[in-house]
Amino acid sequence: MPALLDGLRILILEDEFLIAMDVEQLCRDHGAADVTIARDLAEIDGQALPSRFDAAVVDLMLGGVSTLDFAARLRSEGVPFVFASGYSDSDEVKGSFPDIRLVTKPYSGDDLIEAVAIACGRARAA
Repeated sequence: MPALLDGLRILILEDEFLIAMDVEQLCRDHGAADVTIARDLAEIDGQALPSRFDAAVVDLMLGGVSTLDFAARLRSEGVPFVFASGYSDSDEVKGSFPDIRLVTKPYSGDDLIEAVAIACGRARAA
């Protein structure tokens, strides 16, 4: 049975180093071909997202800066993504991104990987 993220190129937007490293390892353990960590939006500003990434894991806040505009860009460019954040009650997220899964911290690795797989059409929601 192939891994849920087999061959995918994943972008992780996470400003907490240890969490980012854990998510990177989770993605690799589930078959991701390439994992890029960005701790600041400036690190990936101006890049052609669909040609570099198949999916993204997006923290709602990076160093106190909202990532909602970047998430809107991902959506408009057709890059599947999930939010992974400690901010679980954000009405703005639910209003602007009702179809995007929010995996709340602390999360289990299985929950996060399943959410990414569902976003990419590789698994079905339970």
